[in-house]
Amino acid sequence: MKVLIIGNGGREHAIAKKIAESNYQPKIYIARGNAGTNFAQSVDIDESDINALVDFALLENIDLTIVGSELPLSKGIVNEFNKNNLKIFGPSKEAAMIESSKKYAKALMEKYNIPTAKYLVCSNIEEALKGIKKFPLPVVLKFDGLAAGKGVFIAKTNEEVNEFLNDIFVEKSFGNGDLVIEEYLEGPEFSLMAFVNGENIYPMEIAQDHKRAFDGDQGPNTGGMGAYSPVPLITENDIEYTINKIMKPVAKALVEEGCHFLGVLYGGLMKTKEGIKVIEFNARFGDPETEVVLPRLENDLLEVIVDLMDNKPVCLNWSNDVILGVVMASCGYPEEYEKGYIINNISKEVIHMGTTIKDSSIITNGGRVLFVLGRGRTFTEAQKDAYKNVKEIKCDNLYYRNDIGYQMINLELKK
Repeated sequence: MKVLIIGNGGREHAIAKKIAESNYQPKIYIARGNAGTNFAQSVDIDESDINALVDFALLENIDLTIVGSELPLSKGIVNEFNKNNLKIFGPSKEAAMIESSKKYAKALMEKYNIPTAKYLVCSNIEEALKGIKKFPLPVVLKFDGLAAGKGVFIAKTNEEVNEFLNDIFVEKSFGNGDLVIEEYLEGPEFSLMAFVNGENIYPMEIAQDHKRAFDGDQGPNTGGMGAYSPVPLITENDIEYTINKIMKPVAKALVEEGCHFLGVLYGGLMKTKEGIKVIEFNARFGDPETEVVLPRLENDLLEVIVDLMDNKPVCLNWSNDVILGVVMASCGYPEEYEKGYIINNISKEVIHMGTTIKDSSIITNGGRVLFVLGRGRTFTEAQKDAYKNVKEIKCDNLYYRNDIGYQMINLELKK
């Protein structure tokens, strides 16, 4: 079986690694992949070049394509593959709007009574300045579109509000687009991903990540500096509520809107005093959550995807182990950073996020560079294992947080 995976980050490495374990014994292609996906055949086509990817899949008789990243989904890669009778795992451009347009997602949730924060959509700076007065500070500001995890800002002062509005409407830092203003919610966040085909939904184990760049949850927001699964702060009742009141209803809502969803639906959620509420939806595997959830999956991932697409029942089995991962990022990330630094002593317990190979050496090639895994029966064991692996890696231009999972370890110590 020939499988093509699209993307070049940690999520795609984790997917490819799991697919490689399949009983189907697949031949794996990856466009473009990174230094960690050298067990697969690299395809030198950019993930946004949809026509070239279609041509490649036709030429190589690819049996199944798995889309890892959000950009090709938002550009309609699934629609084009379907037109050419190519089997592809991912939502259509229309269904992927639940991620690519925040105002679409908010309107959908409002229409179908799915719990989320109160919001307002503004199309220019004058509307935004007027609308912002209806919300107490802090307030959440979201660019309505894809922004590589950087289009969301929690403004605590009027000065910060004005600065972000300038970025959106004057500098157009993320391109042309509206602004979504949301009330600020408080509580622990968690992520729940699910395999979805229409109204058939099979939830995965939950995960939690650390968004802030520095220890103690300080510094700017990033795409995630570490993650772990499970999340003991979230109860079984919380998860059941999330599945029945959020994930299943939104999958059904998309069907009713004529946007049948096939792929992985990601719920970014918060446990507030009023109950579980949606922060955001994504239309694909999360990153870095995928890197800690898939190692706990005991099923054959390729078999799960094939059965789901064939409308066969799926029964997911999970390890009870704790998986904890630490991101090693380029110094300066999430702001400006340099690439091209040599990395040595990378073990098998590492997922590559932003690497490439030059002159037979593995070098840094992104903001988030490596995701170093630890496994254990407890969070204490998993964290110890992860940081042991971190300390073995040698590179002159990487930094990392020293406290990934600290809340869970404090919880264990109290027991």
